[in-house]
Formats: sequence, structure tokens, C-alpha cells
Amino acid sequence: MNWANRLTVSRLVMTILFVIALNWSWSYGCTTALVIFLLAGITDYFDGEIARRYGSVTNFGKLMDPLVDKIMMAAAFISLVPLGAIPAWAATTVVARDFLITGLRLMASARGQILPAERLGKHKTTWQIITVIFFLVLLAARELGYANGDAGWWFRAWNQGGPVLVWITIGFTVYSGLRYAWLHRDVIAPDQ
Repeated sequence: MNWANRLTVSRLVMTILFVIALNWSWSYGCTTALVIFLLAGITDYFDGEIARRYGSVTNFGKLMDPLVDKIMMAAAFISLVPLGAIPAWAATTVVARDFLITGLRLMASARGQILPAERLGKHKTTWQIITVIFFLVLLAARELGYANGDAGWWFRAWNQGGPVLVWITIGFTVYSGLRYAWLHRDVIAPDQ
């Protein structure tokens, strides 16, 4: 297993640790979850960079890298639901979109086609990451005591900034999914 693939596998392990940290009732769990999420994001950048730079792109990496990314984002959105950060409908939308696009890619693969990622999908992922980090930073700030005393800034950010980010993220998520399905509608069409 090359280094790029090891980083991909390490990101999967970090996702498990992230979920444990965020959902376990212990001091500094949210702060730990934030650090793990940021480290996982860094490995996501480096595994692709290493694979391209050293010509070590593998079938394992082509399959597992985007799959682990989807698992990481789904885990983050689902884990933020019980904390009141993300509404359940928004997390369901994110997860459903990824399942549907993965299904579309599997259908294309069965026909011998490969459906590449598109720029709009990358924008969607960027907004999802921004939204998750936004809430993790606020949770960590509260945990570290930065939201004590005059915590008006914290409540304004959580109650006003949070919903705006969620709506932007869901807008990109739905639009990019529908656009991707439309562009590749020939894959969905029944065989003649």
C-alpha cells in the first residue's frame, strides 16, 4: 500500500475517532473533534497530491478516496444533528445526495463508463466543510470558555450565521446533485 492510500485509510480511522470525540460526554470532546476533522482534511489534500506527483494513482485510491470523503462528511453532518447544529432534514439531504450520485456512478460503471467529479461538486464539498468547521469552532469555543460571560457573539453566530451556512450548503448540495444527474441522464435512461 503506497503513502497516498495509507493517508486515505488514516482518514477513515480519523473519521471514527472524530465521531467518538464529538459524541462522547467528556471534557474537550468538541475541541478534539475539531482538531481531528482538520487533520483529516489535511490528509485529504495530501493523499491526492502525493498520488499525482509521484504517479502512484491506484484503483484502490480512485475508489476509496471519494468514498472516505463521503463517509467523513456524512459522519460530520449526522453527528452535528443531536448537538442542535444541523437540522436532521439537512443531514439527510447531504447523505441522500451522496448516495444517489454514488448510485449513478455505479450504474455508469456497469456500462463501462466513468463519471468524473465536476467543479460544482467541489464547491458543494467546500461549503459542506466550511459549515462543519463553523459549528465545530463554535462548539470548541463554548467548551474552552470563550462563550461564557457576554456570549452574545456566540449565540448570534450560532442562531444567525449557522442557518445561513446550512441553507447555502443545502442549496449547493441539491443543485449540484440535480445538475450532475441531468448531465448524465443517459445513464439513468432505460436500456433500449
